[in-house]
Amino acid sequence: MFPRLFTLPIPEFLHGILPSHLTLHSYGLMIALGILAAFYIVLKKAKKFGLDSDKVSSLFIWVIAAAFVGGKLFFFMEDIGKYTANPSLIKGAMGGGFVFYGSLIFAIPTIVWWLRRHKVPVRPFLDILAFAGPVVHSFGRIGCFLAGCCHGKVCESWMGVTFSHPNTLAAIKDTPLYPTQLFDIAVNLIILVTVFFIQKKQKFDGQLFLIYLMMYGVGRSIVELYRGDEARGFLFGGAVSHSQFIAVCIIVICAIVWRRWSKSKLA
Repeated sequence: MFPRLFTLPIPEFLHGILPSHLTLHSYGLMIALGILAAFYIVLKKAKKFGLDSDKVSSLFIWVIAAAFVGGKLFFFMEDIGKYTANPSLIKGAMGGGFVFYGSLIFAIPTIVWWLRRHKVPVRPFLDILAFAGPVVHSFGRIGCFLAGCCHGKVCESWMGVTFSHPNTLAAIKDTPLYPTQLFDIAVNLIILVTVFFIQKKQKFDGQLFLIYLMMYGVGRSIVELYRGDEARGFLFGGAVSHSQFIAVCIIVICAIVWRRWSKSKLA
């Protein structure tokens, strides 16, 4: 695909301050666009809580920082032996490589902390994430597709996608692979449509947020069956991937929380 969109030379007098060339990576661009789209959604829906653009910007700064740390930490933990044996690899991996569930696990407590600090109702606000989450995640997966990461196994059907760019992040090049990045986008779009219609019949605050997490957990577990990037790590002798294990844990936790929250009414 197109891991690098274009590269611009930097004037010589700026060398030493900036690199000799500035490259726009498709993954970074898609993440940026996803954040902007999510910001717009949150800003529109957060007005009922009295939050203006400054407050939402403050929240996003904290969430972006938490998501970066969590996503990167889980990325390193997938193959921790590789980085402990050769710490010099850490610097080279800082620019790319994130685990969605790592970002999610770090971002949610950060959001809850911020909301309580600013006296914003937590559960009603979390329902907004059921709309913003799938959007920003879909943009991220477009970036993955363009960069070649998070790819699928070898595919012999018509849907196979070949990554042949010299700078692609795909571990398997010049061979048709399942477009698992697009599968993940489809999962997120299905979630988005589902919560859009369910919101009209919502029974308790936080319900949309729990539906989002559970639906993605199920969808991600299915997508994982077609993933071909073996470096992401497995558990129990290869029976399940890290993401499948985390997905099951999140589904179970959400089911428990659902039972508790469903006893209360909408605010």
